[in-house]
Amino acid sequence: MTADAETLVRAKNLKVHFPIHAGIFRRQVGAVKAVDGLNFDIKRGETLGLVGESGCGKSTAGRAMLRLYELTDGQIDFEGVDIAGLSKNDLREMRPRMQMIFQDPQACLNPRMTVLDIITEPLVIHNIGTHNTRIELAKELMELVGLDARYLQRYPHSFSGGQRQRIGIARALALRPQLLICDEPVSALDVSIQAQILNFVSYDPNTVISSSPRCRIAGRG
Repeated sequence: MTADAETLVRAKNLKVHFPIHAGIFRRQVGAVKAVDGLNFDIKRGETLGLVGESGCGKSTAGRAMLRLYELTDGQIDFEGVDIAGLSKNDLREMRPRMQMIFQDPQACLNPRMTVLDIITEPLVIHNIGTHNTRIELAKELMELVGLDARYLQRYPHSFSGGQRQRIGIARALALRPQLLICDEPVSALDVSIQAQILNFVSYDPNTVISSSPRCRIAGRG
């Protein structure tokens, strides 16, 4: 493979500025430069860590890479495509290959949805698999992150913070993404389970989650 073919993500002069408004007419008087001129490459199979003090823009950079925040300037190439300039429809087609594990396990799960609905929601949104295959995959993902599949009909409030984080990880892995962004996935967890959680997110997207044909969905293993 060439160097460009091996590169999964490339950020060029990435900038995310949040405007500051003041006065009766809410005119912009300045901007918070959360990310200002960030450059990096991530090759396939590589792990990149952003290190910095609280508030320095790590989370903003991660969200910008998935266009959860719009860029002020710069370019993000994912598999050779600049996603910063994609339309919403084109970006939607690329979403299954890019997923994120959020920092707060309480805020990122819908309290009105069961665990089954939470984990299978990405599959439903992208019309992947049948109802039965989604349930089977959800069971396998629950076991993968160390939770009992019998808990699929429970709601997030029934779980501890560490268990909710595992549910968020299972949801992020459901689509077998090529790019997995982890926003401090263990910062809110007890030290005793941090290593175990990190083992969950250090996965190979090309690894078949299940070798059982009943769990294979739409060519995703």
